[in-house]
Amino acid sequence: MARKPGRMYREIRGQAYTRREFMGGIPSLRIAQFEMGDAKGDFPVEINLIAEEQCQIRNIALEAARIVANRFLLKRAGAANYFLKMRVYPHHVLRENKQATGAGADRVSDGMRRAFGKAVGTASRVQRGQRIFTVRTTLNNVQLAKEALRKASMKLPTPCRIEIKQTS
Repeated sequence: MARKPGRMYREIRGQAYTRREFMGGIPSLRIAQFEMGDAKGDFPVEINLIAEEQCQIRNIALEAARIVANRFLLKRAGAANYFLKMRVYPHHVLRENKQATGAGADRVSDGMRRAFGKAVGTASRVQRGQRIFTVRTTLNNVQLAKEALRKASMKLPTPCRIEIKQTS
């Protein structure tokens, strides 16, 4: 069965569903790593990608944004000239009440009776003004980092802004 579009899960509705110890069959996390680049480097500039609206971001969207930003910085700036950190974690488990389709579906499907749904993925709940990604870099690579975060924001379901801060 095809994955439902991300716009179905974008809005924050209802109570958080995060207690994995009581759930069975949760799909595994697709995010490969949360910190990339030179973690021990001393970088004078910090650039943040900040959410403009509250929303839920699926883990596959976070992974796509991470890949785009990291690949752009790795190719243009080099691994020793930046540190990229993902600031959110997809704790919230998404559920879907799957409907049977096709011939004989009316005998198989229960419709909305007991429609709790099965776990289909995870998402992180992001509030307005929350940092999603942070890049620390040198003064020479500020424009590259801004472009990397702009490209990453295209993969996310919320409008984002980029904020630059001098750290030292």
